[in-house]
Amino acid sequence: MNDSSSLRAPARVVALWCPDWPAVAVAAAAELPAIVPVAVVSANRVVACSASARAAGVRRGLSRREAQARCPELHVARSDPDLEARTFEAVVAAIDAVAPGVEVLRPGLVVLAARGVVRWFGSEEAAAEALIDAVAATGVECQVGVADELSTAVLAARRNALVPTGRCAEFLAPLPVSYLAVEPALAAPRRADTVDLLRRLGIRTIGAFAALSPIDVASRFDADVVAAHRSARGLPERPPSGRPIPPDLTVEQPCDPPVERVDAAAFAGRALAELLHTRLAAAGVACTRLLVTARTGAGEELARTWRCAEPLTPEGTADRVRWQLDGWLTGRNTNRPTAGIVLLRLEPVEVVAAGALQLGLWGGVGDEDERARRALVRVQGLLGGDAVRIGVLGGGRGPTERIVLVPVGDEAIPHSDPDAPWPGRLPPPAPALVLHTPPAIRLDDDVGNPVSVTERGLLSGSPARLRWGSRSWTVIGWAGPWPVDEYWWDPAAARCAARLQVLLEESRALLVFFGADGWRVEGVYD
Repeated sequence: MNDSSSLRAPARVVALWCPDWPAVAVAAAAELPAIVPVAVVSANRVVACSASARAAGVRRGLSRREAQARCPELHVARSDPDLEARTFEAVVAAIDAVAPGVEVLRPGLVVLAARGVVRWFGSEEAAAEALIDAVAATGVECQVGVADELSTAVLAARRNALVPTGRCAEFLAPLPVSYLAVEPALAAPRRADTVDLLRRLGIRTIGAFAALSPIDVASRFDADVVAAHRSARGLPERPPSGRPIPPDLTVEQPCDPPVERVDAAAFAGRALAELLHTRLAAAGVACTRLLVTARTGAGEELARTWRCAEPLTPEGTADRVRWQLDGWLTGRNTNRPTAGIVLLRLEPVEVVAAGALQLGLWGGVGDEDERARRALVRVQGLLGGDAVRIGVLGGGRGPTERIVLVPVGDEAIPHSDPDAPWPGRLPPPAPALVLHTPPAIRLDDDVGNPVSVTERGLLSGSPARLRWGSRSWTVIGWAGPWPVDEYWWDPAAARCAARLQVLLEESRALLVFFGADGWRVEGVYD
């Protein structure tokens, strides 16, 4: 059976991908030379790294500690979506000057219709060269892909390929099935589970997956697998939305006085995002393409379109508005406004039925978040007010002291300032697992004598063996100790102790604590 969308003349799509964009943005902000290896981490895991870092053995998914061990001169920075979007606006402006109609999928990746730019430059090859030159003028490298539909064009950009018309499925067939989940702007987070499932079923390539019958896939798997199957066949992950945009969905807000600071603009953007989603929910639709427009006091009008694989949530809309305003007001682009913003407008460019795409409990459109809160409140009513709690980061020296659990509904205020100086605080990264009841262990030196911490905060010997119950491990290395001398003015609460990080054989790493009753395991590192 032929898909009806395959019978239409394909509207070619151009995708421009800037590799390792989070690392590029960090390097640009820190004014680092190109040869300096850079890694961007989130939750103590590498999420992006530069080419020089990869040459030194750094890979995505490594722990921060392992990445620094492989490359001691590595420049490490935390993931900062605001910085990435702000820096990328200069690149988008350069592309827009050559080929108007750019749509941002995420910082580092844009798409645009091929028809206009190809007609202007004469061929797809010439258009690709012109776009690469325009991006290079901003000091950034990029790759270009052209294909019949968006998903294939994005994957083609990762291979710097121009896919001939009607050859999308042929281009995709030999690629590993993991490519279906490689681009977060086009795949929901659960796509990784889809890829894992396909591998366990023995499906290793996109072509093998595409060979399955669409009817069999739709009858046996969920909507995400169906979307991935369409992409594997060289079709859009979902058919083009034929749903007309209901009237009165566009929202705008005059700014008096004119807004010139990012924080003030972001505040107005968040209020507009809430209003937009209230109207979307009332109309029973969700937005997948959003046009952000700003008008300045000098008569300038700035506009940018954002495209998303999943329907935008109020938080997602507010984030994109904040990123865009940050890029316009403080970025390095040459089109920075010469006056403050006097009008901000949000306009849905494409909408789908609110239930058309599967959504998670915490990322729904309309009232899903409110439903989740009500469910928690009901559980709280059944089990008691203190039975349902959320974590709040507070101040302290150890991992157990820095997390405060507060009942749902209470104001999430930590008991102490997490940014205040805490002498003796455990340095990052934090343990992946913190033990509620720390078990007792024993540390011995190389001759079997127990190791302790002296009154001066030093180890009495070099740890060589760690004994935990009936098992023991060789200690390969350690860091610390970090002495803890707390509440010395209160004899009832006074505590004098120390923490030590130990690395065991088999790449096991533990956080251990020495107190009045000896050594105990406080945390386990991933």
